[in-house]
Amino acid sequence: MSRRRQVVIGMLGSSLDQAKRGPSRWDKWRPSVALCQHEDLLVDRFVLIYPRRFEGLARAIKEDIAQVSPETDVVLENIEIADPWDLEQTYGALRDFARRYPFDPAKEDYLVHITTGTHIAQISMFLLAESRHFPARLIQTSPSQRDAAGTFSIIDLDLSKYDSIAARFHQEQKEGLSFLKSGIETRNAAYNRLVERLEQVAIASRDPVLLCGPTGSGKSQLARRLHELKKARRQVAGELVEVNCATLRGDAAMSTLFGHVRGAYTGAAEARAGMLRKADKGVLFLDEIGELGVDEQAMLLRAIEDKTFFPVGSDREVQSDFQLIAGTNRDLGAQVGAGRFREDLLARINLWTFVLPGIRDRPEDVAPNLEYELERVGGARNLRLTLSREARDRYLTFGRSAEALWSGNFRDFNASVRRMATLCEGGRISVADVDEEIERLRAAWRSDRAPTEDGTSGIVERLLGPKLSSFDRFDRIQLDEVVRVCRTARSLSDAGRVLFAASRAEKSQPNDADRLRKYLARYGLTLQAIQAA
Repeated sequence: MSRRRQVVIGMLGSSLDQAKRGPSRWDKWRPSVALCQHEDLLVDRFVLIYPRRFEGLARAIKEDIAQVSPETDVVLENIEIADPWDLEQTYGALRDFARRYPFDPAKEDYLVHITTGTHIAQISMFLLAESRHFPARLIQTSPSQRDAAGTFSIIDLDLSKYDSIAARFHQEQKEGLSFLKSGIETRNAAYNRLVERLEQVAIASRDPVLLCGPTGSGKSQLARRLHELKKARRQVAGELVEVNCATLRGDAAMSTLFGHVRGAYTGAAEARAGMLRKADKGVLFLDEIGELGVDEQAMLLRAIEDKTFFPVGSDREVQSDFQLIAGTNRDLGAQVGAGRFREDLLARINLWTFVLPGIRDRPEDVAPNLEYELERVGGARNLRLTLSREARDRYLTFGRSAEALWSGNFRDFNASVRRMATLCEGGRISVADVDEEIERLRAAWRSDRAPTEDGTSGIVERLLGPKLSSFDRFDRIQLDEVVRVCRTARSLSDAGRVLFAASRAEKSQPNDADRLRKYLARYGLTLQAIQAA
């Protein structure tokens, strides 16, 4: 395997790097030259930042480095800072440089030299490395009485130790949070805390992230935003590869994920790389990971832990260094109990788990999401969409009410706005348009709860399938009522309080949630599965 190139970025030391020309200059410790004199520190490229007035000194340092380290390519980078003791000017100039520099972390390792320059420049370099604008470690040099090369130490920043410094980036963090929320000014405190933690994890960790939540709660969109954020912060260099595991079946599942060699099975006329290899150096998003077969789960576990796997039909391992984001609308813990999901795989992907609430659980976010959808839908049609005040109030009142099921979550919400945008006159959504849409939503949600011939709702039939025919009619009707209550409840406890309102009064310490959980488990159901169906 070829060696990764080592690149140093440093400031010219207008005082420390100075020395009179002649042989005596080699007796003086000059940090920029000394940096390239260590046998155990090979510098392939030295990007030396200097102001124009010290161009002569910069060229002299470049010539001296060529003598002590011919293999080092010195690149002189002119950056003008009017007052190098001004934090705003210095930080801004260096940040602009970091944004335009063609970093390639997949092929090169970066070190930021913090010994030279003003104290303000050193602080700015530190902050830019800590915030990952420079995807680098720090290198600090110091003189020694033994030789002119001095000593050096490499510092790998641990963000957890620098809470006070991290506070300087409050505004940038706000920008990151807004980015993850697609610019929507959400008001739900719990959701905002969730996104804040997710942003911190995305920047600081390469571990798998598990996004849970009902269908339509925004897992796919959030995964795309996480990838873009990681790429902007140079956490990944590759692309986002999305796979809906619910569509994978049989041999095609293995081949899609891990690839195959030519002739691996009937029909495999050409070799296929597979999605895991495509995600090398990038992010792999496995949506509905709970739908994977147990064989695929076993191979995926090894690929996550070792970054290696065997394509179908091959006896030669391949590598892929991807970061995993998984999504599910199922209770994976219950799936483990039922033998449908590997416990060791769940343990591996469950380190960072974030449960995304549906829009029904965030009534205060209906208004900002309405604004977002109006702008998005209108932009796609090159049209400015507006609502009259009365129409807006009526739609928001309904959208926040218990009557609004939003069973498809944001998919329902987006579809609702698109229908009103299509039917309104001149981009102005009227009260009549809103009333018509509300009736349309009511009818759609009523059909979800309409009883079948055996007295149960369609949702129960979808949840249990053919197994329903083996239940007594009494059990079917009872289960249907339980499912109906669970569909609109915010938690197991809320549903239990409704279902056990009479009997719970006789208990000194009622545990409605546990009682309901055990009842649902008899049928292999969970609250999460019911609300996602």
